[in-house]
Amino acid sequence: MNKPRPPARPLGVLAQPLLADSFARQGFASAELVTRWSEVAGRDIAMICQPVKIQWPRASDPAEREPGTLVLRVEGPAAIEIQHLSDVILERVNRYFGWRAVSRLALRQAPLSRQRAMPKFQPDPARAAQIAAALPAIEDEGLKDALARLGASIKRT
Repeated sequence: MNKPRPPARPLGVLAQPLLADSFARQGFASAELVTRWSEVAGRDIAMICQPVKIQWPRASDPAEREPGTLVLRVEGPAAIEIQHLSDVILERVNRYFGWRAVSRLALRQAPLSRQRAMPKFQPDPARAAQIAAALPAIEDEGLKDALARLGASIKRT
């Protein structure tokens, strides 16, 4: 006779014990800051940086723990923008934790480990054809089509 199988569990539940040690070595009490980074920091900020680890200062008394330093991976050109947004990021991270967990940001310039693809905007073909008809005579059809698509993308109304 067949034994009943236990119900299927989500992959996240099964992977949590396996990943907990790895996140703990990086200073994260839980994986949620990394997995929910776009919710914590905001979508625009999360697209250009990622949390790497939290560096905690050594304290003789664990009850008197000082705030840590959040290390962020940032692609080179976006580092200056993240530096200017550091107060906003610190406020959002501390609001997420519910206490003053981090007081500084340290930026590491490196490629992001996972790229988030931006959705491509496809202009309306009818609008592009209308704009192409209004363009002056252009011999290169490829150039004329590209200008029509650009015009349709810019002029969405």
